[in-house]
Amino acid sequence: MGFTSTHPLYFHPKVLPNNPRLRFQPLASDYGRRHVPNTTSFINRLCFSRSKRLVVTAAYGAEGGARRRVYRQSQPPLNSAPVKQIASFVVPAGVFVAATFVLWKLVEKLLTPKPLRSSSVENESSSQGVKWSFAPGTNLLSGFAAKIDRQSKQTLNEFAKELRTFSSVDMSGCNFGDEGLFFLAESLGYNQVVEEVSFAANGITAAGIKAFDGVLQANIVLKTLNLSGNPIGDDGVKCLCDILVNNASIQKLQLNSVDLGDEGAKEIAELLKKNSTLRVLELNNNMIDYSGFTSLAGALLENITIRNLHLNGNYGGALGANALAKGLEGNKSLRELHIHGNSIGDEGVRALMSGLSSHKGKTTLLDLGNNSITAKGAFYIAEYIKRSKSLLWVNLYMNDIGDEGAEKIADALKENRTITTIDLGGNNVRAKGVGMIAEALKDNIVITNLELGYNPIGEDGAKALSEVLKFHGNVKTLKLGWCQIGPKGAEFIADMLRYNNTISILDLRANGLRDEGAACLAGSLKVVNEALTSIDLAFNEIRDEGAFAIARALKANEDVTVTSINLASNFLTKFGQSALSDARDHVYEMSEREVDIFF
Repeated sequence: MGFTSTHPLYFHPKVLPNNPRLRFQPLASDYGRRHVPNTTSFINRLCFSRSKRLVVTAAYGAEGGARRRVYRQSQPPLNSAPVKQIASFVVPAGVFVAATFVLWKLVEKLLTPKPLRSSSVENESSSQGVKWSFAPGTNLLSGFAAKIDRQSKQTLNEFAKELRTFSSVDMSGCNFGDEGLFFLAESLGYNQVVEEVSFAANGITAAGIKAFDGVLQANIVLKTLNLSGNPIGDDGVKCLCDILVNNASIQKLQLNSVDLGDEGAKEIAELLKKNSTLRVLELNNNMIDYSGFTSLAGALLENITIRNLHLNGNYGGALGANALAKGLEGNKSLRELHIHGNSIGDEGVRALMSGLSSHKGKTTLLDLGNNSITAKGAFYIAEYIKRSKSLLWVNLYMNDIGDEGAEKIADALKENRTITTIDLGGNNVRAKGVGMIAEALKDNIVITNLELGYNPIGEDGAKALSEVLKFHGNVKTLKLGWCQIGPKGAEFIADMLRYNNTISILDLRANGLRDEGAACLAGSLKVVNEALTSIDLAFNEIRDEGAFAIARALKANEDVTVTSINLASNFLTKFGQSALSDARDHVYEMSEREVDIFF
């Protein structure tokens, strides 16, 4: 609907003295897009001076929408003839003047010489009060830079206070760089508190290592220094070794991933010949080649204190292993040798096992993982295992010994009575090889940790292993992740758990157990098992039905000893998760035992 209203010529509007400005109100139909001035008071004032009639028409939308006011005024038409005559004269003249001005400016620009330092003057004037740098994030205003500087100093002061207060301080990843290290190093001099400090991953370079000069020589308490993840390179290592020659306290030095090469390894070798306090040396993930291995091997012939040597992730190869073997023959102190990921191959293993057999010390740990070892190399390792009277931990992870190599290792384990942990994961061992390992466990009560993950043993391998572990062995940690055992293999494992009273940690990740396998394992949870505390069932395609079975088993067994169940990366919905949460709460209410369930 709509209506019209007519105001008389001498209508007197109300003037609001408190609102002298022109106000803007949004149109209801164009809300959020633009505003129009409120011209009501302006039009009313015009009514006093004009003798015409102003008609105001207000229209309303049919649906209660926007209202608009349209102001119309009747005026006589203007005569446009004089305007056209003036325009016909002015427009050509204006175009001529504009074109002449443009041409004049262009000629002036071409003929006038440019000042030599105009750009530099502009840059100097525009850069006042700004610090410029090519480093990202450093082109800051001077005031803001000062604020950042104050905050950095405050943080460094807090770090320094920690160094003077606590015995173990971890400052890894703080990125304080060389300047920060110079500031903090002062707190280490004559420090009688801190025994372990980590400056790992802080952007420290060779120049920053000089901060330790005169500091570490005076410190007689610090035992562990971690500089891993800093690009100090060979120059930084040389500087550090020169300082540590006269240090009498540091027993553990960590230089992992510091861009260390053969020259740096040579400097460390010279340090080992003179330093008599270092016990643990970590040089993992560097660039040490055959030459560096040879230098370190020569140091082992003279050093009588080093216990643990970590050379994982370098480039020793067969030649490096051969050189290291010669150093081991004359060494009496080394206990642990870590050379994981050096591609030493079968020939390197042969030389290394020969050196270890002649080693006068008691080797307790041997890490040979990821070294391209086949069944031939496994034979040399097995022969050394048979003779060893001190070896506790053997890692052959991610090699390729196969069933033939597993058989040789199994024969050695029947004679060895010292090894407690053996890792054969990722060696292409199948059901036959696992069966050999299982037979070795029948009369072996020393092995407590067995890693067989990433081997395609299948359900037959799970059956062979379960039949032995049901009543034999002393395995406490069993890892069978990614072994393709399937639901049927889970059935064999579940039956074994009903009788086994040693296994505490069971890893069955990524075996395709599905709901059927989960239900079988849930059945074993209903039986009182005082040993099992942790079971990992992640990546097994388990859905809600399997979750319901596990939840019912937890509720049925009031004496359950399981404290951790991992069901992450399965196909559980909120219903399965809710059932497991209820079962967890029920166990706590009945026995006040907490069960951690991970979805």
